[in-house]
Amino acid sequence: MASRLSSPVEPQSVTPLQGPRSGVPLFVWCVGILVLALSLFGGHGKPSGPFDPSAKPHAAAGLAPSSAARPAGKHLPRSEPTRLLIPKIDVDAPFTELAVDAAGKLQPPTADDTNLVGWYAKGVSPGEPGAAIIAGHVDTTISAAVFANLRELEEGDQFTVKRADGRDATFVVDSADTFAKDDFPDKRVYADTRDAEVRLITCAGDYDHSAKDYTENLVVFAHLV
Repeated sequence: MASRLSSPVEPQSVTPLQGPRSGVPLFVWCVGILVLALSLFGGHGKPSGPFDPSAKPHAAAGLAPSSAARPAGKHLPRSEPTRLLIPKIDVDAPFTELAVDAAGKLQPPTADDTNLVGWYAKGVSPGEPGAAIIAGHVDTTISAAVFANLRELEEGDQFTVKRADGRDATFVVDSADTFAKDDFPDKRVYADTRDAEVRLITCAGDYDHSAKDYTENLVVFAHLV
């Protein structure tokens, strides 16, 4: 899948628009996805060292695989995701690959397309054993974005990832939690898992104008059914 990433653009003099949360302006891109994703590589906002592009998230974070000696539960072989369907919040979005830049930062999906999600392509694909990482914007300068209503997902809700091999991977939500940026549970979100799981990630909380970042991240935890 060809990457459609764009260089990060820092929000400047953006006129507030009506967004998914009352009183919260819309910005060019969700800085929080970058800061959150950096914990994949052992840092909190700063890269901790050279990134190994062949490493999975748990290895890059220095976490020992929890399932190395155990058989995985229900799972599918590796295949690129092509589309994310979340009926409850009317999401029907294509995927783009998310890559790491020279500074060790995971780049967010382009802000030019409000209906686009990205997956960390050097990690596991949705349906493989492990925790697949899927990120999307909550808003842009144009309008609410693909994950504007992600906070509405609850335990038991289902969503589907369509895959390049023609198989559909259906996941059920286990929980949806919001974490402060300075107290993010790296191991809980990124640690290797025996079963096929997914983390849906976006920004949450208030927008801190001095830090030019959202104060929190929303993570939806789900497993393959």
